[in-house]
Amino acid sequence: MAEDSILVVGLGNPGGQYEGTRHNAGFMVLDRFCETANATMTQAKFQGIFGTARMGGRTVFLLKPQTFMNLSGKSVVACMQFYHLAPSSVVVIHDELDLPVGDIRAKVGGGAGGHNGLKSIIELTGSAEFGRLRIGIGRPIHGDVVNYVLGSFPEGEQREAFEASLNIGVDALRTYLTEGSQAAMRFCNGLFRAKKKKEAKSEQ
Repeated sequence: MAEDSILVVGLGNPGGQYEGTRHNAGFMVLDRFCETANATMTQAKFQGIFGTARMGGRTVFLLKPQTFMNLSGKSVVACMQFYHLAPSSVVVIHDELDLPVGDIRAKVGGGAGGHNGLKSIIELTGSAEFGRLRIGIGRPIHGDVVNYVLGSFPEGEQREAFEASLNIGVDALRTYLTEGSQAAMRFCNGLFRAKKKKEAKSEQ
């Protein structure tokens, strides 16, 4: 496969009961990206829902693993092997407990940070050197983390911030695909901080 191809993976859990949950942020960003990029994901392939698009002069493979989160690596590896893709040609979109709601960051490499989807991908690919788009969901003040990530944001300020971050995630992904990882980092990594600083100033 040509070295200019790239695989975009949105992480989540299959099934109607998980739609709109925090843990499905990766699915949601990828779905919104498809809407704006005139792309479709309709094929049942690689234990996932699969599609392709063209962007930035290259082929973009789109994948939503249907293996459930902790086995996401099985789907990702199957696709990577079929198209002979290196980890450096993969970008994974996922929810991130360690970022506040509304924040989004791009990075390349790093650990799993307790995320079972990332853990599975790292274990089965043998590498952590793939790109990531991290969608902040914050941590629960009280209660179990599992129930928190498998739940949805209620209507209100946090829900609005989360929805806005999904749209920023689409723009960040588009930047990643057309201009590269460094450009994506420059685009999104300071947005949340800048917004909070502006809000604090207006309150003074």
